[in-house]
Amino acid sequence: MQVCLASTSPARLALMRQAGIEPRLESPGVDEDAAVAAVERAEGRTLPPAEHVQLLAAAKARDVAARLAGEGFDGLVIGGDSMFELGGVLSGKPHTPENATARWETMRGRTGVLHSGHTVIRVTGGSLAEAHAVAEARVTFASDVTDAEIAAYVATGEPLEVAGAFTVDSLGGPFIERVDGDPSTVVGMSLSTVRRLARELGAEWTALWNRI
Repeated sequence: MQVCLASTSPARLALMRQAGIEPRLESPGVDEDAAVAAVERAEGRTLPPAEHVQLLAAAKARDVAARLAGEGFDGLVIGGDSMFELGGVLSGKPHTPENATARWETMRGRTGVLHSGHTVIRVTGGSLAEAHAVAEARVTFASDVTDAEIAAYVATGEPLEVAGAFTVDSLGGPFIERVDGDPSTVVGMSLSTVRRLARELGAEWTALWNRI
């Protein structure tokens, strides 16, 4: 069975590869800010974290699945989105060194929640079936992270384009003391959640292995 990752995230691709799957990669054509704003405007409310990430995960997967269905694709399309919540404030990618630095100064010594939305779509003969779930993991940062360490980490560029301005599986890992929940959730996608959603759609995880 074919697998398509509706994402350009290197971290999500690395997770899939580590789990024995070499997916097809497709970039979703979704304006994330506009998609969230449209729903919030229509419903007159601010989406809570779980709904926020799930909305975007579904939008990404649906965009790619609709394209692939017209090509005769037969398999699974996986979409995901992640946001970090600290003290009731939700944040995505910081994009700039200034934002990343400010976030780390706020995060050190505290615990936040990484929310990760998942949508898996089974594409068969042009028909689509969907399964959805949100996974969460609590992340505790070391209290003794110095300003110099923050500056050095931000200077590497790594935290600029990742949700919450940190990684757990790369340079940011030593500054994190504890993760409660599926560790892959913090990397960018809960593999255990994707496995469960694939099974809901009639696909066994081991049948997706193509790198072993």
